[in-house]
Amino acid sequence: MGVGVLCAVQGAAESAIVQAVEGSGGRLSVTRRCADLTELLAAAEAGLGGVAVVSADLDRLDREAVAELHRCGVRVVALGDPTRPWLAERLTAHGADVVVEVPADADAVVREALGVLAGAAPARPAPEAGRQPVLRRGATVAVWGPTGAPGRTFLAVNLAAELAVLDHDVLLVDADTYGGVVAQVLGVLDESPGLAAAARAAGQGTLDLPTLARLAPVVLPRLRLLTGLSRADRWPEIPASSTEEVLRVARGLADVTVVDTGFCLEQDEVLSYDTHAPARNAATITALEQADLVVVVGAADPVGVQRLVRALGELTDAGLAADRTVVVNRLRPTVAGVRPADAVTAALARYAGVRDAVLVPDDRAAVDAALLEGRALREIAPGSPARRSVAALAERVAARVLAEARVPVA
Repeated sequence: MGVGVLCAVQGAAESAIVQAVEGSGGRLSVTRRCADLTELLAAAEAGLGGVAVVSADLDRLDREAVAELHRCGVRVVALGDPTRPWLAERLTAHGADVVVEVPADADAVVREALGVLAGAAPARPAPEAGRQPVLRRGATVAVWGPTGAPGRTFLAVNLAAELAVLDHDVLLVDADTYGGVVAQVLGVLDESPGLAAAARAAGQGTLDLPTLARLAPVVLPRLRLLTGLSRADRWPEIPASSTEEVLRVARGLADVTVVDTGFCLEQDEVLSYDTHAPARNAATITALEQADLVVVVGAADPVGVQRLVRALGELTDAGLAADRTVVVNRLRPTVAGVRPADAVTAALARYAGVRDAVLVPDDRAAVDAALLEGRALREIAPGSPARRSVAALAERVAARVLAEARVPVA
């Protein structure tokens, strides 16, 4: 018996496809004729096939659905429409391995399916095939830290603002699916979920540079903002595959994309569901996977330092953030002793092997004033010790992630 084919074809073309597959000389065999996407995904999860033949107009077929089929080890052969040539580009953007025009030649479906299985065609499309070209290769910086409000959002916002001062085009993305508040911190009254809209466009294969630019307005000179979710319960709208595509396109929009992430790295869905389920922490984990540099933020108090040490180990165990910079926020003598910098530095060196952490002094008055005004710290208190530390961090980050010359990506 040949490789199983899952057929999810709408209309009259289905019979021609099934006959062509069955006439492949035993190399392919239709194992399930699926009425909809739900049945197709269930069959793929059950391991009933190695190739899925799908119609372009299959309801709810998007980037996440194709990514799920790939996760199940199923190659995707999509059926285009010669009367609608734009469909081929859309299907390729979804991640289809091959797009075949039907009903021109049903036998071509069999040939392409066999080619994919034999390796003659790529298992997945070339990274930029059928997509908006990325004219420059920007860098991605993820800001992450453990639970306990160590100041991830404060650092992400002000790091982005300081990078913009250094004459870099910067995109700030709020990807915290638990409580994103970047828009409020910057005094943006529009609560439209920019990231959710970008993720929807990415899922439908329509996200390009103009679309992302429209969804991410300029909030400071050379700084754009892609706002987060207006409600935390909307986290299923930001799946991993769409987040990956948003960050890919963002590299073409900005020199540096700064992503404010959530705190949690757990993937409990694997334990709770027999099949693949939406993951609440997918946006955070994807941002960490895609980042050229991860800024790990901890609080400068005994509990915060302990959490930071454990968080660094958690990142290592998860295989994330190979390139990282550690920042200790709100450094003050009231909780770290009369020489807080020495105490925190010694603790990190001893328990985490970190000897080059960036220390941000506590300047509650300046930070509160900036929060009250909805502005970046450099706008309210340019001489603040906290602002000077973040500005030095921005120079350090820029030197690391922008050191390589940017080259066009076809």
